[in-house]
Amino acid sequence: MRTQVVLAILAMGFSGLVAEVFLLREFLIVFAGNEFSIGLILANWLVLEALGAWAFGRIAERFQRKTETFTVITALFFGFLLLALFLIRLLKRILGISVGEPVGLVPMFGSSLVILAPVSLLHGALFPASCQLYAAFSGQSAPSTGWVYACETIGTVLGGIFCTYLLIPYFHTFQAVFWVALANLLVCAALLASAGRTERRSRTLLVITGALAAFWGLGGLAGLADVLHHLSIQVQWKGLHVVHYQNSPYGNFCVVENEGQYIFFQDGIPELITPVPDLPFVEEFVHFPLLAHPEPRRLLILSGGAGGVLHEALQHPAVETIEYAELDPLLMELLRRFPTPLTESELNDRRTTILHRDGRMYLRMARHTYDVILVGLTEPSTLQTNRFFTQEFFRLAQRKLTPGGILVLGLPGSLTYSTPELADLNSSIFHTLKSVFRYIRVIPGEGTHLFLASDSPDLLRLDREQVIERLHQRRLRAERIMPWYIEQKLHPGWQDWFHRFIAGSSREVNEDFRPIGVFYSVSHWNALFAPSLRGLFRQLERINLGMVALLCSGMFLGYLLSRLKRRPPLRTEVLFAIATTGFAGMIFDLMLIFAFQSVYGYVFSWIGLLVALFMAGAACGALLVSRALKRIRNGFRWFLKTELAVMGFAVVCPLLLQTAPSFWEEANGWLFQGAFLTLSFVSGFLISVQFPLANWLLAGDKGHWVPTAGLLYAADLLGGWLGGMGGAVVLLPILGLWGTGITVFLFKLTSLTVWMSQVGFRWRGGGT
Repeated sequence: MRTQVVLAILAMGFSGLVAEVFLLREFLIVFAGNEFSIGLILANWLVLEALGAWAFGRIAERFQRKTETFTVITALFFGFLLLALFLIRLLKRILGISVGEPVGLVPMFGSSLVILAPVSLLHGALFPASCQLYAAFSGQSAPSTGWVYACETIGTVLGGIFCTYLLIPYFHTFQAVFWVALANLLVCAALLASAGRTERRSRTLLVITGALAAFWGLGGLAGLADVLHHLSIQVQWKGLHVVHYQNSPYGNFCVVENEGQYIFFQDGIPELITPVPDLPFVEEFVHFPLLAHPEPRRLLILSGGAGGVLHEALQHPAVETIEYAELDPLLMELLRRFPTPLTESELNDRRTTILHRDGRMYLRMARHTYDVILVGLTEPSTLQTNRFFTQEFFRLAQRKLTPGGILVLGLPGSLTYSTPELADLNSSIFHTLKSVFRYIRVIPGEGTHLFLASDSPDLLRLDREQVIERLHQRRLRAERIMPWYIEQKLHPGWQDWFHRFIAGSSREVNEDFRPIGVFYSVSHWNALFAPSLRGLFRQLERINLGMVALLCSGMFLGYLLSRLKRRPPLRTEVLFAIATTGFAGMIFDLMLIFAFQSVYGYVFSWIGLLVALFMAGAACGALLVSRALKRIRNGFRWFLKTELAVMGFAVVCPLLLQTAPSFWEEANGWLFQGAFLTLSFVSGFLISVQFPLANWLLAGDKGHWVPTAGLLYAADLLGGWLGGMGGAVVLLPILGLWGTGITVFLFKLTSLTVWMSQVGFRWRGGGT
């Protein structure tokens, strides 16, 4: 019987991680791949799961049939998980948001909270139910929590591994859920059978559990999972003819067909239209920079090349080689599956070399230099795309350009519509380019502003006559790039207009580990679709380390004022320390997720491992300290050491990531990806070691372990929730990795100062 119980707890941890990862992936698709939503979703999941554990823990003793209770909660968990996945795919329709339209931060938070609620609450309830189950069949009530926590964490790690290497690559979301549900219900059925109860209710529940297991198993084998998958897609994309829908390790693709025209959506955003692309944009994006170069022979296109850009570039007779890097090979596979004369001609041209590589990493290792580098991403709307709009990338591109070479990129813009958010976005990237390249030429447009950067002054001397002459010499066939149009676009007045447009706007430099460009992009879209939040974003942008230090000083001053009236109990200092540690834990988790995405660009497939290793570190830390409590003579001194350890990691972690970006970027092997996993484990370990010490200090020999643990758990989760809300949306994009690490350091310094002011005399005296 004990074996079945251990298997049930392992399955609980496994299914929790699988549910969290697949729910997060589905939300990211709806939220256009915006990584800011990761913090909001993880924070909501954390709080709801804790609430479920706390609420059920208070009433768990009322349920005498432990096995039956565990089975019922498990069955309900998977039922609501299936419903939640279906609702996520319908979310835009529920919110009244059209296909391709971004979702604001407030709807992100509210919708994820509502949809996650039943799933997270039920999975949280499984933890105290597992403790009761283990205690009932092991005869050890006191240590059951620690053993259940350990078993659950092992299951969580296994879930992260299976998600990364099996479930995500080979199954769609509904298939994965069906098979995981089958495994869990089979374990529950084995539990019920081994209990050996003869009561009618127990036999009935065993039959129902077997029937549910058969439902999930047959659903996976007979195609019910596929039916639900396709039905949810049809409802999600109602009115559109979806011909293909598929996840990859890098994102999600949906192909929509309309009278022979294909629209390729990536994470819900239209990325490519064939066979008739957006000709005005494509022709401007390609022909202006290539006409600005006297003889473009070797080109590099980083994403967005298929469906028109390659076709237009190949018209230039001097072009000998075009290297086209696209991270996700699924896009090329889909273009082959849904071919058009345009894509077939450009992709099969002998001068075209297609590279299934991340464009930035390929550029770093490329042995050639290029006459023109075209970045086919039009906005730093996510951390994945922001990697091509940062100072570090611009320096890399500068080294890989030939003398007189040109870097080309585009940003959202309009000649007739302007907002402060749009100006900040354009101004920030302009000044980031300016910090690297000597000369910048901006060609304003209606929809997209074109940025040309070079170290050659010829870029600024480029005039209408020169471009028109090259246009005729090269005999280009274009619908938009005509002599009269060139005269209009290259009029000197447009440069003056652009400088007036960005005058007084942000001059912040966009960096890999301080992605302020993503913040400005999100702020721009929120100004369009949620104008009521414009004031909030303007205020958040002003946050700096001085304000953080002032806030920490205010908290400490408030603590000192409270001591003037009466000496607060030790509980106040401990709870504040635990809350700031919970804040630090969520920040560390997000910091590593964001850094991984900034370096590699495919956290979509690795997030399960990163979260699993963080939780594994947390479990090891908690268990190690729990076992060592009996040997610890001075709990105050050890609590102080845990405070200092978290403070140290808050400085060391961003320092390791930020001081050697080129070292990380060249790291394609397992060794350096493993370094991220190691940092995740260490951060989880450091965060968890404080909890059992705090519980011991407050409960002592009084025996109030359970209520004290609940109070500490609440403080920890409150801090984690604040870290998820503030870290993802404010601290990391505005202050960057280093500033965020310093923020954690300041918060922990405040809690340390509070702790020392109250109990410093005790540990000096050797008390407990």
